[in-house]
Amino acid sequence: MATYWPEFAQNGKERITVRQLLAHEAGLAVIDHRLTFELIADSDAFGAILAAQAPGWPPGTSHGYHAQSLGWYESQLLRRVDPEHRAIGAFFADEVAGPLEAEFFIGLPDHVTSDRRAIFGSGSKLGAALHAHQMPKGLLLAMLNPRSATARAFANPKEIAVNLSEVNRLDVLRLEFPSMNGVGEARAIAKVYGSLATGGAELSITNNTLDELQADVAASRDEIFRLDSAFTMGFMKPFPILPFGSSGRAYGHTGMGGSFGFADPDAGVGYAYTMNQGGYSLPTDPRELALRQAVYDCM
Repeated sequence: MATYWPEFAQNGKERITVRQLLAHEAGLAVIDHRLTFELIADSDAFGAILAAQAPGWPPGTSHGYHAQSLGWYESQLLRRVDPEHRAIGAFFADEVAGPLEAEFFIGLPDHVTSDRRAIFGSGSKLGAALHAHQMPKGLLLAMLNPRSATARAFANPKEIAVNLSEVNRLDVLRLEFPSMNGVGEARAIAKVYGSLATGGAELSITNNTLDELQADVAASRDEIFRLDSAFTMGFMKPFPILPFGSSGRAYGHTGMGGSFGFADPDAGVGYAYTMNQGGYSLPTDPRELALRQAVYDCM
């Protein structure tokens, strides 16, 4: 990482590799600095804060879900390696969404009018309490402890942690907030994963890259989820409580409230589920499971 981003080499991060970051092994799941939407919008100031963050565990010795932070670190890295110095939203628009004509945005553009935007319903504290049994016990207990790394990984910026419906604010949607505020059509997510599942020719993806994405990854203890999980190259791989796809070659990611998208190279299928009303189950949602099972029954 420091080869491309010299300022990153602070507080024990000198030897972190890009591969370790993308596998959630960098120990940077928690950002200690109090974040605001205004700060996130200032790429240079925000980059300095991310560069100064100390790891929460010795990098490369363990892994834990970088819930909010991974997208920010990816974006700062992209700004430094891309010849055009694009952040992640512009890069995705030009290199992925554009070639595939997939209507999905990281940072909502002005031309997407309000009548086309669904409102995300985040549920209630009472609803969460009534559905607490649908969450893994270790994760639930960690989330209830505000001092735990688990709770802190999801609680910055505080506005989102206190009220998830804040993600519906237009000024928030216009931020490049890659781990939280992607906006688009379910078919667009499925189209991207479908391209990857069938060779990635439209995106000029190399066979070496596909091999890395499809490599089987053994699940191991996650410092944030408090259960066994598996990641590679920024994607989730199938793990014990989240089996998906036809084999360990599948890769994708769940999202807040129950959304899910993935590529299944064995079946040549890209899949996506999104919803307006967030659910309470983790790692995915009964509605999503029913849809996914119907898809595979059809195949």
